[in-house]
Amino acid sequence: MTQYDKDRRSLELEGGERDYNRVENNEEETAAEIAPFNTVGTAPYRGVDADDAVTETDDAAAGKGVGTFAVVLSILSLFFLPIILGAAGIIVGFVSRRNGATALGNWAIGIGAVSIILTVFFSPFF
Repeated sequence: MTQYDKDRRSLELEGGERDYNRVENNEEETAAEIAPFNTVGTAPYRGVDADDAVTETDDAAAGKGVGTFAVVLSILSLFFLPIILGAAGIIVGFVSRRNGATALGNWAIGIGAVSIILTVFFSPFF
C-alpha cells in the first residue's frame, strides 16, 4: 500500500466553499477555450491597455504586408501560371483579410478569381 492509497481526502466542496448563488443564476465562470473571441486575436472582455495598442498596430502592419504580397501574386497570375498563382493569391488574400487588410485581401481574391476564370474559359482556344 503506497502513501497515495492511504489518502482518503474528498475532492468535493463542503460548506462555504461552494457559491450556490452563482451556480443557480448561471453566472459561473467559463474557460477561455470555450468563450467567444473576436477576429483580431485579443482576449475577450478585456480592456485595451498600452501593450494591446502596440500589438494591434503591429498586426495591422503585418496584414498590410501580407495583403500586398497577395495582390502581387494575383497580378502575376494574369501573366503566367494562372491556376497556381491565382489560387495562391486567393488563399493569401483570405489570410490578409483575417489579419486586418480587408481591402487588399478583397482585391487579391478578386484578381486571382478573374485570372483563374479567364484561364478556364480561354485556354481551349489557344
